[in-house]
Amino acid sequence: MSNSGFTFRRVREEMIENLLEMGIKDFRVLDVMAQIPRHIFIDEALRSRAYENRSLTIGYQQTISQPYIVAKMTELLISHTGGRGHIFKNILELGSGCGYQSAVLSYFSEEVNAIERIKPLVSKSRENLSELKIFNVVVKHGDGYQDWDPDKKYEGIICAAAPRAFPEELLECSLVNSKIVMPIGNSKEQKLLVVTKTTDGFDEEFYDDVSFVPMLPGKSLDGTN
Repeated sequence: MSNSGFTFRRVREEMIENLLEMGIKDFRVLDVMAQIPRHIFIDEALRSRAYENRSLTIGYQQTISQPYIVAKMTELLISHTGGRGHIFKNILELGSGCGYQSAVLSYFSEEVNAIERIKPLVSKSRENLSELKIFNVVVKHGDGYQDWDPDKKYEGIICAAAPRAFPEELLECSLVNSKIVMPIGNSKEQKLLVVTKTTDGFDEEFYDDVSFVPMLPGKSLDGTN
């Protein structure tokens, strides 16, 4: 509750009802998103809008994705699995932003390796996750095109920024049958892409029209480049 008496629990429940109406069917995803206080990931001035189905600024020309997109991408990532809890050993997340998607993923994987190119957002993400006592997410300041652990093979990859084309290098750090979920496209047109690694290559499926910030190479100390 804020100083004005605003009840976040009520609007969080409304958010879950809206996600159901919008077609999110996996109750594992809905259960997790019902537990995570999205408002702590957002600046105080915007917290009254935290549970609306909209993206919101988190500074540095970046946004926290709308709840539907977070739910949809997570649902697609785990769609081939059964069971509850930590169904993966590890997940790679590219573009952790303020840490909200990282928090959602933490419920599904023993470890989440998150990479964020903007250094102040790395600090913000770590602080937010620590406040929630989420300790199985490792947030690294790095380049999402190349700074993942070369010694690991990930069971799932999720990306919250849009490259113009699918970076096939990600297949090298993926296990067979794992899924890679990411937006693909330019500033005018983007689609949500799911790539499934196969024994002889990969399969592609396209889903919703989306709008993400572009996936940029390199690291930034202040978000200006």
